[in-house]
Amino acid sequence: MLRHLMAILTLVLLAAPVLTTAQEAEAPVIDRSATGGAQTLEDILRRQQGLPVDESFRSDNVGGDAVPPPNLAPLGTSSDPDLWRALRFNKADVTVSTNNDVGKVLVQDGGMKWYEFRKGPLATYGGYLLLGTIAALAIFYVLRGKIRLDEPMTGHTVTRFQFFERFSHWMLAGSFILLGLTGLLTLFGRMFIAPYVGKELNATMLTVSKMIHNNVAWAFMLALVLVFVLWVWHNIPDKTDIKWFAQAGGIIGNKHPPAKKFNGGQKIIFWSVILLGASLSVSGLSLLFPFQLPLFAKTFAILNDIGVPGWVDMSPLPTALAPQEEMQLAQLWHAIVAFVMMAIIIAHIYIGSLGMEGAFDAMGTGEVDEAWAHQHHSLWLEKVKEDEAKAGGAGTATPAE
Repeated sequence: MLRHLMAILTLVLLAAPVLTTAQEAEAPVIDRSATGGAQTLEDILRRQQGLPVDESFRSDNVGGDAVPPPNLAPLGTSSDPDLWRALRFNKADVTVSTNNDVGKVLVQDGGMKWYEFRKGPLATYGGYLLLGTIAALAIFYVLRGKIRLDEPMTGHTVTRFQFFERFSHWMLAGSFILLGLTGLLTLFGRMFIAPYVGKELNATMLTVSKMIHNNVAWAFMLALVLVFVLWVWHNIPDKTDIKWFAQAGGIIGNKHPPAKKFNGGQKIIFWSVILLGASLSVSGLSLLFPFQLPLFAKTFAILNDIGVPGWVDMSPLPTALAPQEEMQLAQLWHAIVAFVMMAIIIAHIYIGSLGMEGAFDAMGTGEVDEAWAHQHHSLWLEKVKEDEAKAGGAGTATPAE
């Protein structure tokens, strides 16, 4: 199920640049007769401007414009450019110990596409997403203010979350915050930190960030499993969620719809964290172990078998990927999912702190006032009181004579 979900989301990732490229001017047919088939000034200028360049004149003619006259070259009948061109387009006669076709790829220039996407659309739109989320929440806070209790506090509390539940939540939250911060440092460090603190200090910060990121990831994955096991049964959607969404959960307006232990909004947060967190974990493991856990070649094979590329007029996706290509795709996927999850968590933090009166107590001490529980989780409060009444009755009951 997770692999199929990842396959569908991967298609979205791949389709965006393809559709964008389709809107650009196609690479024109360039007259290379004056250069004997070698690249021209127009090729160089188009490449510098980021415009499409038809590389077939190189890949289809390896040894063409770079082969010198016989017996005149220092290396015989071929030159260094000819050799490197053959390696770049995977047309060199290479023998490797792995006895694997992808192992013969010694020069993989797809790294430039990864680099351009990483420093361009990924950093730009990811940054806009986080800043836009914060700005939207700030505007909402100004317009709506903090969600206050309609009734005064009763002074009587009810246990909302046990210690182990809070421990699991904070381990997940703390590890994710560390992962998010170190990931952002890794992505934006060269652009926004190095110019002010210097490249050496930035490099040290990124080295430490990498160590933290790779090791804290294990705590995140463990906490994700614990949270799933603890709360999955409370987060199965039911008919009470329909009424909760119809009244906007009381966030907009003054109505407070009934809810069980978790309301409709919290269930969306839960499943977002579980699904996106699982995807982050799998892609992160693939980055840590690219040779043992390649993901995208298998994912592309699933997409091709389903026929998904044809839905958007794409050619079949490649299913023989070098480890470097697997890591590039995994890194982009990892970052995109992380940005989406960070935006969701920022909204979650807002509701649990500034956005709602008394909400932090649920995960702070584990105890909430009955007035808060009645306003936001009335069905859950009724169930708790019912269980307490049954337990009390059972404790005072006397054996039948």
